Amino acid sequence: MKKITVQGNKITILKKGQDDFVSLTDMLKAKDGDFFISDWLRNRNTVEFLGIWESVNNPDFNYGEFAIIKSQAGLNNYKISVKEWEKKTNAIGLKATAGRYGGTYAHIDIAFEFGMWISAEFKVYLIREFKRLKEEESNRLSLEWNFQRTLSKVNYKIHTDAIKERLIPDELSKKQTSIIYANEADVLNMALFGKTAKQWRDENPHKKGNIRDEASIHQLVVLSNMESINAMLIHQNILQKERLIQLNELAISQMKSLVANIILNKLK
Repeated sequence: MKKITVQGNKITILKKGQDDFVSLTDMLKAKDGDFFISDWLRNRNTVEFLGIWESVNNPDFNYGEFAIIKSQAGLNNYKISVKEWEKKTNAIGLKATAGRYGGTYAHIDIAFEFGMWISAEFKVYLIREFKRLKEEESNRLSLEWNFQRTLSKVNYKIHTDAIKERLIPDELSKKQTSIIYANEADVLNMALFGKTAKQWRDENPHKKGNIRDEASIHQLVVLSNMESINAMLIHQNILQKERLIQLNELAISQMKSLVANIILNKLK
């Protein structure tokens, strides 16, 4: 959940999958006089816009029910709630929710359209604040990703040098050498993630990165430590199967410690 401030009003934004949904209930606080979401929803222009949006973004949209609603929209005696709209048309752009963050939420595309009903000025400020939020998120994610990649490389050279010095005979070809490096990398993967890089790729065929790209900061901290420890074990001529057991015990111990610290900090 995020909040932005638009003309002095706190507006809640919820993330659902890859999409942002904005609280229309919060937006209504900026409207002068009595105005309800149901008033906006009964307007024929609103219904037409929602129908077009759903047809583009929702393959399960109920066009039959939508046609009935559209034919009645704008009539004095016609009124429909968000819940009824959802139920009848199987819409995904508008959501009526209960609970702590209850209220009516709309996909950001629809929220911008609703903002015009508050006022043209409000819509401009809403777009500006939402854009600012997205820029902040983008910068933070980029920084976090770069930090993760840097962290994962802290002890990488120590690890690969140990493999080169102790595990790779001079007569091996480059292809054979790369297999040994990959095999040792998978020792760490198995110890920390419980699966090899190939197993992860087979389970996640649509993701662009690799198993380590998807790791959390805490996992990467442990991985960095494991690279250093594995290098030491390699220099001690410890067999791979024995190193795997020790590294797995290390991963479990350090992850428990990190999680415990997170919980403790939250309680302070």
